[in-house]
Amino acid sequence: MRRIARTAALTTALTVLGLSLAASPAAAVDQAFRTEKATVQVTTVAEGLRHPWGLAFLPDGRMLVTEKEGNLRLVGADGKRSEPLRGVPKEDDRGQGGLLDVALDPDFAGNRLVYLSFSEPGPGGNSTAVARGALSADGRSLESVRVIFSQKPKVDSTKHYGSRLVFDRAGHLYITLGERSDEQFRTQAQDLNSHLGKLIRVNRDGSVPADNPFVNRPGALPEIWSYGHRNAQGAALHPQTGALWLNEHGPRGGDEINVPEAGKNYGWPEVSNGVNYNGTPVGTGKKSAPGMEDPRYQWTPVIGASGMAFYTADAVPGWKGSLFNGGLASQELVRLELDGTRVTHEERLFRSLGKRIRDVRQGPDGALYLLTDERRGEILRVAAAKP
Repeated sequence: MRRIARTAALTTALTVLGLSLAASPAAAVDQAFRTEKATVQVTTVAEGLRHPWGLAFLPDGRMLVTEKEGNLRLVGADGKRSEPLRGVPKEDDRGQGGLLDVALDPDFAGNRLVYLSFSEPGPGGNSTAVARGALSADGRSLESVRVIFSQKPKVDSTKHYGSRLVFDRAGHLYITLGERSDEQFRTQAQDLNSHLGKLIRVNRDGSVPADNPFVNRPGALPEIWSYGHRNAQGAALHPQTGALWLNEHGPRGGDEINVPEAGKNYGWPEVSNGVNYNGTPVGTGKKSAPGMEDPRYQWTPVIGASGMAFYTADAVPGWKGSLFNGGLASQELVRLELDGTRVTHEERLFRSLGKRIRDVRQGPDGALYLLTDERRGEILRVAAAKP
């Protein structure tokens, strides 16, 4: 990809020196980029958000956006930000914790229910939890808020909360849960009596679907759909098959894309394409093992995978059918072309902007919307450039 804007040289030079324009308040983005399949315009819709984490579009085109420090805001198409909504549950925003993802109920138009994932403090430390409440008619608060799921056990850690929320076509809610990172916790990703390192599937009220794979297994938590995950922060439904896809962080190497199936084991921390941060082997030191599923795709070096969206619109025809993944560590958007569940091509986008991409969503207008994880975070709109 060749950047058209003249500021590319300056940004590249700063990157080489280990600096970033994003370290201080910067002018709003309005730049054209020539990519392999289209020339697109990237523009700032809103700015001044404090480490935004999740985004959901309301039927009227406004956006609900979470800020990690605990605020939920409404953002208009004109970029105007509301005051923080009242009624948001208390979170533990130390480290990687805070107010994280947001999703709308499949019947939001009738019930106005909003779901939030967050790091819930409590005895023993904290854990990922999901609460739901009704958006008030005036859009200023959530009402009748209650926790419908809370990860067990709570542990003393500030890392690896997972937390993406996705509804499937039948209305089940999938929740990605990290294994909390530290050596004394991570092995629980293989323990069916713990929620750590799992993908969870529940009904909209938090109850357990009767066809979950471990419902009738003694010693297993019935909410578990799949296990052996590290820290999945991107998830999306495949537009044709309806299957859930997710991306998850590896350690030094081995960011993964998986298509998790009921009851299957995805290997962490027994096997990995990466190594521990200190260079020692992960688990067995092997990349795969019998009874454990290999990833559909992996990145080494890592991109810091976060945020995922399938592009289904016609606004950028060359991108239709692509799978987009945000990169936190690599500070870019990664476009993947697919043949079934096989990745056939990869394109790296927008690295010259020097922004950590936290979330990726397709908007009702057919554009892609990106959240940048920064002290003065932005919502960026990516659309076909005008001729």
